[in-house]
Amino acid sequence: MVATLRTRSPAYNTPIMRTTRRTLLQGAAGAPLFARAGKLKQPAARSVYDELGIRPVINFRGTHTVIGASKIWPEIHDAMAEASRHYVELEELQDKVGERLAALIGAPAAMVTTGTAGAMAVGTCACLTGADVRKVQQLPNLEGMKSEAVIQKVHRNAYDHAVRMAGVKIVEVETREQFQNALGPQTALMYFLGGSSGDWAWETPIPLEESLEIAHKAGVPVMVDAANMLPPWENIRKLAAQGVDLICISGGKHMRGPQCSGILAGRKELIQAARLNMNPHSDSQGRPMKVGREEIVGVWLAAEKYSKLDFDALDRECQAQAEYLRREFSKIPGLRLSYAPSDRTRKVRRLVVDWDEKAMGITGPECERKLLEAEPRIAVLREKGHQLVFTVFMNDPGDEKLAARRMHEIFAGITKA
Repeated sequence: MVATLRTRSPAYNTPIMRTTRRTLLQGAAGAPLFARAGKLKQPAARSVYDELGIRPVINFRGTHTVIGASKIWPEIHDAMAEASRHYVELEELQDKVGERLAALIGAPAAMVTTGTAGAMAVGTCACLTGADVRKVQQLPNLEGMKSEAVIQKVHRNAYDHAVRMAGVKIVEVETREQFQNALGPQTALMYFLGGSSGDWAWETPIPLEESLEIAHKAGVPVMVDAANMLPPWENIRKLAAQGVDLICISGGKHMRGPQCSGILAGRKELIQAARLNMNPHSDSQGRPMKVGREEIVGVWLAAEKYSKLDFDALDRECQAQAEYLRREFSKIPGLRLSYAPSDRTRKVRRLVVDWDEKAMGITGPECERKLLEAEPRIAVLREKGHQLVFTVFMNDPGDEKLAARRMHEIFAGITKA
């Protein structure tokens, strides 16, 4: 049993209760929103980042891996620490946690992976090998095996390397006719990018429903990269209800589980095959993508809590913070403000900040550098065609005030100069 401790969140001085596993699950439905979780810190303690001479950043960039993606729910730390103190059979743990995750998702089966990319990698392997251990050991040599993965050209992205690493050839299609003609005896799967990409919005020539119909008619499984489909949780349940064969989910982004965790859910036989292609099976392509008992427990508890959040209330908090930034930035002469379009499957508040660099005397990269070098450090996005983008998605209360103050200081300094 984990000890109970009362402490306070320095973000806004509200009490937070460290919970046991039981109270975590019991209280999930009424759990605080992201901004209400705060950050646990012992007042007198020197942090590990202080020791390393690293200054943390305030995140207005979004759930980006390069800055840590998200903060783990504070109460999950205790459960992960408890998991680390005992030996267990990993296969048994995957069985039990997989059952819980599958029930939450509404899928036949599920397993814990090393992030969405890890789910994509072992999911691809599963489509190639099935339950044939000889084929598992043979990868990435595809001799005598299927060797192609079909993808819509508009869905190509850097992360599909996780599909290619199994050795398959990517076959790009742009139309329904091309898709139908591409499906053949060498087709192992179709990879479908869910959510959004690039400039936040794009059209998919062959929608998911139609992709599923065409692929299933040819006996080809469809794997959906759902990393950009949270929130809300219902998006994942919809994928399962549509009959998606493999759903790849990030556990360490908006869900706030361990950053190195993910979930692969879908058809039972494919999940079983994926497990053969991953740790603890030593002679497998996915052996280097080792997921530990701590991550398995952590992402399970994160999913239990996340699936019960009030996402509308969460969005209202984000909108209020974004509107505060817009009002404050509008007081800076010369700034042009607008909101980027929301993603196709979720709401993300992105405030676009543009200006005439020559007239203002500062470029986008210079302003970004000043934000990141100051105290506190503030991380933002620079998207093509824009100076700066403030993504308001998982911020603590008060972050918006710090960002607004710093922008006023930067542009006031330029005016005085």
